[in-house]
Amino acid sequence: MERDQSPPEISRTRKKKHSHEVQKIGEQLVRLNPAQLERLDLPEELREALTQARSITRHGARRRQMQYIGRLMLQVDAEQLAVALEALENQRSSPPGGISPSSSPAKP
Repeated sequence: MERDQSPPEISRTRKKKHSHEVQKIGEQLVRLNPAQLERLDLPEELREALTQARSITRHGARRRQMQYIGRLMLQVDAEQLAVALEALENQRSSPPGGISPSSSPAKP
């Protein structure tokens, strides 16, 4: 008797959770300025969808656009994008020159 070697099926709940996580990353991408977006390796279709999302102000239309962005993001490595977003956020939160106030020498 031969067993089926197909991978186990992913539950609908788990698929939805992953979809929501990817959509949250998409929301973070929408908030980036164009220069920051250029630094990320994104497919052109996703880049255009992110640019369009910035100009959409109506709630329902924006929600649909974010769902579309979420679907497009399933084609890219979401974990890699999350790491890149974190690196951009760290650059934004660090002071100019890369020197933090706590690392400067104490004055006598």
